[in-house]
Amino acid sequence: MTHTNMYQQKLVSAAEAVKAVKPGDWVDYGICVGHPVATDKALAARAGELNDIKVRGGITMWMPEICTTPEPAKHFTWNSWHCTAVDRKIIEMGLGYFSPMRYSELPKLYRENIEKVDVAMFQVAPMDEHGYFNFGPQASHLMAVCERAAVIIVEVNQNMPRCLGGFEEAIHISKVDHIVEGDNPPLAQLKANAITDVDRKVAELIVAEIPNGACLQLGIGGMPNAVGALIGESDLKDLGVHTEMYVDAFVDLTLQGKINGSRKSIDRYRQAFAFGSGTRKLYDFVHNNPHVMSCSVDYVNDVHRVASIDNFVSINNAVEIDLFGQISSESSGIKQISGTGGQLDFVLGAYLSKGGKSFICLSSTHGKSGEVKSRIVPTLAPGSIVTASRTCTQFVVTEHGKVNLKGMNTWQRAEALISIAHPDCHDNLIKSAENMNIWRNSNRV
Repeated sequence: MTHTNMYQQKLVSAAEAVKAVKPGDWVDYGICVGHPVATDKALAARAGELNDIKVRGGITMWMPEICTTPEPAKHFTWNSWHCTAVDRKIIEMGLGYFSPMRYSELPKLYRENIEKVDVAMFQVAPMDEHGYFNFGPQASHLMAVCERAAVIIVEVNQNMPRCLGGFEEAIHISKVDHIVEGDNPPLAQLKANAITDVDRKVAELIVAEIPNGACLQLGIGGMPNAVGALIGESDLKDLGVHTEMYVDAFVDLTLQGKINGSRKSIDRYRQAFAFGSGTRKLYDFVHNNPHVMSCSVDYVNDVHRVASIDNFVSINNAVEIDLFGQISSESSGIKQISGTGGQLDFVLGAYLSKGGKSFICLSSTHGKSGEVKSRIVPTLAPGSIVTASRTCTQFVVTEHGKVNLKGMNTWQRAEALISIAHPDCHDNLIKSAENMNIWRNSNRV
């Protein structure tokens, strides 16, 4: 049977495809711009006849239709691998939960620990001449999901870019149960926040530490975006990319001639990533582009692989850091904000890299005018999750300076972190450090 004949045989409406979902099922939606649209809407239409449907998703960029049905918690439970503002809203609505994990382990979790995947449904690029549906800019863990799924539904979107890679970036039509042709909605766009003065000051301190030929990993947020902008204004050259998330900054730097991957010790001349989200500029750039490499996350985020790349520079945000050097980047108390993602993997891998450096950046304060609070705190708020332990932390950067905590004892760490806190917070932090016996009187000036 030809691929075309097989395609026609498996082509069904969204309503027909989601009949595969039964009460009590576990359903996987994929992540990010790969979340289904037509099949999600069709599943929502069945809410009245379904109960105990447990859906896995994450990095959610729009509100799923199943979460907008009347009394959705009676029918659906949302389980997020990584929270966005949308995921947080779903949790607040009372039908969502966070699923803790190290992102690098997610494919293995599916293959060895996830109890079952009854139905997998996600958006893909149109089938190619060889019968493959490309996952688009979210290879991530989708092949592992498909290997476990009892039923696989692909929702074709003509706007989904075809992201090259070499392994686990596409699924063959022979493995697919149902094909749905959606309305080809434009991909959701993630626009970078405007760069603030604080972002720029932090970025200046980090860019000064980046050598020519470095391999970059940028997290999401204003500060990593500012680093990209300042690199574009610098004399740096021959940079490489090996990153969990591919963002617009990498496109800009490539077009500016800053990124070519010529000095990478693996995957030379290619930019490796696990998932990508940005503006239309990014989606157009990654489409059929052999310079970028869409890979499963257990390849990209593997600590040993990161460590094998010389001069690896990892740049990520944090919510808070305490005077012991513990980093909380995913929650504020018990309120889930994002997730562990790959931060711990890149913090570890970058330090192990020959010439590598790991940077955790954050503004010194947060809050509205008159309610300013320090992000450098004596101890993390009760319930706050430690994303990277104190033994892993290397560089910490605020607009007031940068410090390298490696090799420091507790009083040295306290002194270093207080030195880059907001000046108005110094006295209270010193008092707390004294009470915790991590301050030496000789430090006071």
